[in-house]
Amino acid sequence: MGAGTVAERRDDVRNTAAVFETALGEGAYDRMCAVLAPATVQELEQSSGSPCAKALSEESPAPGGPLRRTDVYGNQARTVLSSDTLFLSHFTSSWKVVAAGCEPQPQQLYQCRIKGG
Repeated sequence: MGAGTVAERRDDVRNTAAVFETALGEGAYDRMCAVLAPATVQELEQSSGSPCAKALSEESPAPGGPLRRTDVYGNQARTVLSSDTLFLSHFTSSWKVVAAGCEPQPQQLYQCRIKGG
């Protein structure tokens, strides 16, 4: 499991989500790529045929807005924002965003615009 107490892990997840959202708001796609999970970066680059930052700029995700809640389940987490949901996983030294631009679907899983393969 990720290091630290549940509260510490939740804070780490919130911090990673904040880095992602701040970078998104500033159009700093390279910083967004830095907090994406490796498989998510790979999927973005393969599906667009462009480097991660260019692929994100072409995808032009909308900022998610204020944080509503964060749920941490071991090495997995979900951060619900006012208009987006981010899914994160804990890697060796940090949390990474594995999916973003996610919306719940009635009686189904989330539909995510940015996700790993």
